[in-house]
Amino acid sequence: MVAVFEELAGLDRLIHEPARLSIMTALSAVQSADFTFLQQLTGLSVGNLSNHLAKLEQAGMVHIEKGFVNKRPNTMISITAGGKQSIEDHWQQLEALRKDSQAWKKSQPE
Repeated sequence: MVAVFEELAGLDRLIHEPARLSIMTALSAVQSADFTFLQQLTGLSVGNLSNHLAKLEQAGMVHIEKGFVNKRPNTMISITAGGKQSIEDHWQQLEALRKDSQAWKKSQPE
């Protein structure tokens, strides 16, 4: 049962970091989102969001497309198939670990 705690320590840090977990969870629910929407949703600063998106893009979890809408710069972000699978697997792993940790808790003497 101690394996639960070892598994917690072994979670994918790229996705598990709170800001990136928030970004990936949001992107998994939509086809794509613009930068401003993600910034408002997550509460991250422009620089912080940019850095997190760069890490996710480098890992192949998101696709970033820059363009213009009504002559204004616009950045659209979408989750890749691999990113979608990674976030789904991550949430399933968290749910399983929570369940296992509850079983461990019940097995401890009071």
